[in-house]
Amino acid sequence: MEEFSSERLARLTGMLKRRGVILPAFEIHGGAAGLYDFGPVGGRLRNRVNQTWINHWQSLGNVVEISCPTVTPYPVLEASGHVGEFSDFLTECKKCGEASRADHLIEDNYPNAESLSKAELGALISENNPTCPSCGESEWGQIEAQNLMFNTKIGAGSSGRQGFLRPETAQGMFTSFTSIYRHFRERLPFGALQTGKGYRNEISPRQGMIRLREFNMAELEYFIDPEVNTVHDFSLWNQEVTLIADKEGEIVMTLGDAVEKGIIRHPTVGYFMGWTMDFLLNVGIDPAHLRFRQHESNEMAHYAQDCWDAEIRGSYGWVECVGIAHRGCYDLTAHEAATGQRLRAWRTFSEPKIVEINGWTTDGAKAGPAFRALAGQVKSAVEELPPETNFPFTLGIGESTVEILPEHVKRVQRSENVNGEWFVPHVVEPAFGIDRIIWHLLDHSYSEIVKSGEDYTLLGLPELIAPVDVTVLPLYEKDGMDELALKIHRELCGKKNVFSVYDASGSIGRRYARADEIGVPWCITVDHDSLSDNSVTLRSRDTGEQTRVLIDALPF
Repeated sequence: MEEFSSERLARLTGMLKRRGVILPAFEIHGGAAGLYDFGPVGGRLRNRVNQTWINHWQSLGNVVEISCPTVTPYPVLEASGHVGEFSDFLTECKKCGEASRADHLIEDNYPNAESLSKAELGALISENNPTCPSCGESEWGQIEAQNLMFNTKIGAGSSGRQGFLRPETAQGMFTSFTSIYRHFRERLPFGALQTGKGYRNEISPRQGMIRLREFNMAELEYFIDPEVNTVHDFSLWNQEVTLIADKEGEIVMTLGDAVEKGIIRHPTVGYFMGWTMDFLLNVGIDPAHLRFRQHESNEMAHYAQDCWDAEIRGSYGWVECVGIAHRGCYDLTAHEAATGQRLRAWRTFSEPKIVEINGWTTDGAKAGPAFRALAGQVKSAVEELPPETNFPFTLGIGESTVEILPEHVKRVQRSENVNGEWFVPHVVEPAFGIDRIIWHLLDHSYSEIVKSGEDYTLLGLPELIAPVDVTVLPLYEKDGMDELALKIHRELCGKKNVFSVYDASGSIGRRYARADEIGVPWCITVDHDSLSDNSVTLRSRDTGEQTRVLIDALPF
């Protein structure tokens, strides 16, 4: 792969637009920042990357796919912390009014500017006087936090409820936990995955496909028992990898050694880093341009106990494309507290235990009439309260709020012989930015050569994800060659997992070039001999080798 440069980037983006891979959205109306189309070729590429990702994780054997709405009610994202935490700092140019992310303005002056506080960002902007990307002036207004979720309304008129377009797919998998738990016969560990759209109202989208307002994401929520000492086989990854660790800085070692030394703080996080690396390499990421960076304590997401980013180097430098986070029990606990619904798994003890119960329950004679249909949920919520709770006490039950008075509860103090207990599972989450990965696949596979005195471009995409499997070409559109080529094309299109394109326009060399430019691994050429002996020429993109093959023996 050639060295990255701005000139190469311009040629690559021009080719992607010209050949229908990635297109500016709504361009005839002036476009919209942070929104892109996947064109006729790009749409197929995206679908193949998505399906390859799904197949990769489902091969674990205990992972299922679900699909949840992209519109999310306010209480869900309030409970998850996104209403309060999903924000970036912005400032506006006093000259032209253009809004910019404050950390972007000083990222050349300070490493990891995203981790800085409002006050720290303000001080650095005052000190460095960055220029406005739009007008070039250096006068900035106050720094303010802006929540990045898109607001919407669920329902019509005054009965409509506030909602958001989802910023991640994860919350639907957490709120569906009980159903997924039943599916797996109430046995941990297991995972649920989802691919689809996410939305982030970016303050200042930039770098093409890297920072979008609507994006394709793929996430896996893997539920584990925190008291089970999980042992993973790291012998699959004997190669050393580059790690940027929170305390140690850049180190090179195997994932197994990093887990053993406690650099990677949870073995399942390390295991999924290995699985992430396998996926990225299989779809065509150059291993020389891949590393893992651990989040520093001051940049960790509000839910995370440990998090590692898979970063890929391309034309825009090192870019975070995957986050592998240990989310602990944050999300399930938050949704349980907000709804009063139990989101727990059962742990059976190896031997029965005597447990001292010291807490609260409801007095049915008084709580039943007071709370009616909510009485059962109130009882469950009260029994989860700590012994030191004082009453009156306000509880959130679903979308309702109830006040628990002293007469509604009674003390529970007893010894019980129990066989197990309910607990909140912990979660390890690999979260993939599909658009960013696709961009880097294109960036890494793109090459430029001179062939027969002309500039020639090629996408060396692996067959696994190539948007087109084969192009069928009649040498000439006459003498029945076109009819036979079309027949072969239609038969290929009818086969499972085969996508064929028919191309009869221009010289055969020009058509080979068009196929190579969008990464088609194979070309089939129908010529005069094909009409008599039922053979065709099969050409390999990667080697340029051409072989004669019977039509019935084509490898598709």
